[in-house]
Amino acid sequence: MPLSGNGQPAFLFRTLSDPTRLRLLNLLAPGETCVCELTDTLRLVQPKVSRHLAHLKRAGLVEARRDGKWMYYRWAKHGDPLVRHVLRGLREWMTKNPRMNGERRLHERICCKISQRKSEGTPDK
Repeated sequence: MPLSGNGQPAFLFRTLSDPTRLRLLNLLAPGETCVCELTDTLRLVQPKVSRHLAHLKRAGLVEARRDGKWMYYRWAKHGDPLVRHVLRGLREWMTKNPRMNGERRLHERICCKISQRKSEGTPDK
């Protein structure tokens, strides 16, 4: 996988400079997550979340898969040593940041409610 969408470290750092994208990466750190869970946790509209996820995908930081009407994202496994080093540091910072920890705890509660709605066939929202 290339260093970033255009092969430049500047693109990687521009991507990581946005607080919303950092919050999304934080929620994706534990594993694959549905977009609907991200929107509920961050209290952001779906188009804004999808736009930021698309930017993260162009930078090679996340991967996506579709399951029916649901889109799931996860951190990408990256081959570039610079990206791996930066993401390792980012992940370490996220585990120590109180706001990031709080959002992950909130996400765990929201994730369980949405998973239950999906299994019951109840529409999301």
